[in-house]
Amino acid sequence: MRRRRTPAPPPPLPQRDGVDPVRVRLPAAGPGTTVREHLISRLPAPPTQLDAMFTAGEIVGADGRPVPPDTPYAPGLTVWFHRDMPEEPPVPFPLHVVHQDDHLVVADKPHFLATTPRGSHVRQTALARLRHTLGLPHLTAAHRLDRLTAGLVLFTVRPEERGAYQTLFRDRRVHKEYEAVAPYDPALYLPRTVRSRIVKERGVLTAREVDGEPNAETRVELLAHREDGLARYRLVPGTGQTHQLRVHMSALGVPILGDPLYPEVTAPVPAGDFRRPLQLLARGLAFTDPLTGTERRFTSGRALKAWDSYGTWAAGQ
Repeated sequence: MRRRRTPAPPPPLPQRDGVDPVRVRLPAAGPGTTVREHLISRLPAPPTQLDAMFTAGEIVGADGRPVPPDTPYAPGLTVWFHRDMPEEPPVPFPLHVVHQDDHLVVADKPHFLATTPRGSHVRQTALARLRHTLGLPHLTAAHRLDRLTAGLVLFTVRPEERGAYQTLFRDRRVHKEYEAVAPYDPALYLPRTVRSRIVKERGVLTAREVDGEPNAETRVELLAHREDGLARYRLVPGTGQTHQLRVHMSALGVPILGDPLYPEVTAPVPAGDFRRPLQLLARGLAFTDPLTGTERRFTSGRALKAWDSYGTWAAGQ
């Protein structure tokens, strides 16, 4: 039987630009004999920065009161603070809300915008933007969409309802459809269902196919093709492995346009370079609402630029 996780206590600090404060819980054994010593050993911030935060009263306890730096180390003690926000080039594309009610927000995410804060992407995320613009501080993501992929993402308004919607994705009870622009191969027989075993190792940029029992399944259909050698595809994933659609399209010999990882890893682009986005779009989501029993169906209103105007996309305009 799985042990239920004890929910984290509510933060004593308000959000900043839609981003939650950081919570640090002191473990059973050090390092350090004071709160200051422990944070210095544990956090990447320089000691001078932490000292300035202590002086300004920006490191607080569960009651919201400033914690003195010489507070003795106590296992289980919790402190909260706002991390120093990294400089993030603004993602210059709108985030559209296609549906909002008391339970759900469905957003149509642009390319290059991360779903949730992670790594160097904190404020420039769909979650932070929506929390700030909609005034919904408790909004959470029910699933994730790759930063480079555009399209539909589902968020839950009430934290206590998130699990019900996450279970839909976990149990594959959400019908998802994607569109992609990739080369046209007249010798490629479609439609077909691709099955393979995909593994993604921590610290490695790319996923790869290996021998063994399939854990990834994608239905690939041809929607249209043109004389310039491009085609538009419908992709229907039956599973949700990391980079699954990109791996399967590359394995078929028709890698998605603008993919920086498949079939080969290309040189990183400078921060703020939003040219030639990956031509992959989460077009549709459909499911039976676990709370209301309503049949839900949502469609992205975005278009893939390489299909509508390949010259403009290729020129990076």
